[in-house]
Amino acid sequence: MAIGTVETVTDRPSPEPVEKFPYPGIPATCDGAEAVVWVETRICQGSGAYPITSSTTMGSGFNEAVMNGRPNLWGQELMFLEPESEHSSATFCEGFALAGGRVTNFTSGQGLVLMKEVLYTIAGKRLPMVFNIGARALISHSLNVHAGHDDVMSVADCGWGILFARNAQEAGDLCLIARRAAEASQTPFLNVQDGFLTTHTVESVRLPEPEFMKDFIGRPEDKLLCLMDPHNPVMSGVVQNQDSYMKGKIAQRWYYEQVAPALREAFDEFYRQTGRRYDFVQAYRCEDAEYILVGMGSYMETAQATVDYLRERKGVRAGCLNVWCFRPFPAAEIVAALKNCEAFSVIERMDDPLSTTGNHLTREIKAAFCDALAGQNGQERIERIPRIYSGSAGLGSRDVRPGDILAVFENMADSGREYFVIGIQHELALPVTEDPDLRPSGAFSMRGHSEGGFGSVTTNKVIASIAGEVFGKDVQAYPKYGSEKKGLPTTYYLTIADSHIYTHAELHYVDLVVLNDTNALFSGDPLKGTIPGGAVFMQSPFADPADVWRHIPEHHKETIRQKNLRVYFADMVQIAREVASVPDLEMRMQGIVLLGAFLKLTPYARESGMTDEAVYAGVEKALRKYFGKRGERVVQDNLTCVKRGYNE
Repeated sequence: MAIGTVETVTDRPSPEPVEKFPYPGIPATCDGAEAVVWVETRICQGSGAYPITSSTTMGSGFNEAVMNGRPNLWGQELMFLEPESEHSSATFCEGFALAGGRVTNFTSGQGLVLMKEVLYTIAGKRLPMVFNIGARALISHSLNVHAGHDDVMSVADCGWGILFARNAQEAGDLCLIARRAAEASQTPFLNVQDGFLTTHTVESVRLPEPEFMKDFIGRPEDKLLCLMDPHNPVMSGVVQNQDSYMKGKIAQRWYYEQVAPALREAFDEFYRQTGRRYDFVQAYRCEDAEYILVGMGSYMETAQATVDYLRERKGVRAGCLNVWCFRPFPAAEIVAALKNCEAFSVIERMDDPLSTTGNHLTREIKAAFCDALAGQNGQERIERIPRIYSGSAGLGSRDVRPGDILAVFENMADSGREYFVIGIQHELALPVTEDPDLRPSGAFSMRGHSEGGFGSVTTNKVIASIAGEVFGKDVQAYPKYGSEKKGLPTTYYLTIADSHIYTHAELHYVDLVVLNDTNALFSGDPLKGTIPGGAVFMQSPFADPADVWRHIPEHHKETIRQKNLRVYFADMVQIAREVASVPDLEMRMQGIVLLGAFLKLTPYARESGMTDEAVYAGVEKALRKYFGKRGERVVQDNLTCVKRGYNE
């Protein structure tokens, strides 16, 4: 790769102070699913959904609001229906909207494909609803419940607007923006986030204020039409033959011409009120870039951090283009951002081998450049097309690391493979020559090795909530487990920093390794990536440090010596057994002991200047958020486990 001098760029965004905007948001920690539920339970009137991973927590969150009797912002009672299938849930939403109601749905993967027939009908009847998608790989050669974009691309021709979020903040914000644009243009929208990688990743966010949402979206009765009103009869969904069908279909183009202006207005008004800017695309450091990476979803934040690394450490004029809006397709904006570079690569969470021109986003971009070269379809004529590369990345939540992104830029600079894959070993895969640590300066990271059912994943969320909401840090916490879950290996990750955490990848550089399940010592390399001087906290039934040390395999002892790692231990199993008032909680409460150890081993509680009582009050608030529905006894048992983890 060519090395040059780092040049000053003018398009690198700088954060604006939130104080200058009327509604900067409520600081909180939540995952992408919770961000969507926060919005939809306040602005909608109802939801029909059939649970399918990874969208299940969105549907259950909406249903929880219904069961608790919480009304929407206009005091209206919410309704939730779980019918027999995803197809039926979409049909319910169709009927709800026909009657003039504001409705939503939550689905993923095969569930989205199953409702495709109804999606066409909803669009054709001009029913402006929003479906929230946890994008998931489709079942092809095997079952996978994790992230992929082939489910969304399978319904991209149904006449719906489609927005893609990169993180939890964007998932909630774009849910609002999609709703406003949908109702302004009478066109339904899909609000998409990566399954698990965003739906289940806890991050620091600013939740939209209820007052803002109430004003930004408006009262349902003021925005929606009831097509079942006997006093204002209309024709909808009838049979049309040769003489009529085509006229009606083409006449709908008038509505679709309103979608882009409606989105532009929603983007602009959202920024004016919140200070958070969205657009059809985001061109990051592209103005003078020689090489640009293009994509959608969570790995585009990793790309942004990698672009900074390439420019500031390698002197490479790199850029990345995030596509927030896939429908309507922003052809002119994409061409304008890419036309002056030497080459660009499009990476996508899918693989369509029978297409000779690339996957869906790649094909659309190539078509846009063909129009621009000919000066057609409203495009300004261009004289050349940059070299175009395309690749598949992150299928089924396969890790996409900074090193993989670097490999894509190296491939462009070397005029390498036109089609490639990253993240796996294959003849089409790009080699990774470097995988830098791109966490924010001063960040703290923890990786835990546990077993499904130990409560470790929930504990990780609780720790993130405390770090974010009690200590005021920026956080990112996420799990890694398969569809098998309980009883099988689970890995969880946590990063805490003073600024936004851009990298969305498994942690290979960690300050603390937690071994809830010590079998990990005998079946892998759990200490890999631990920084020199870091720490290990492990489950052990032994009280004598000599006994604990004796049961650690020799090759791990050597790593501990070489890196000068500190080793801490506690009998989390015994603590949970002694504290749990309900026998079936003994196993799940093992994990929460870690929270006490975290408070002891990290400096955040000390640096906050808070008293122990104030810290424990914050801990109890976080515990109540996750365990309050199980009753006061469970909350107090968990708090006791935390205190024992801290003291023992």
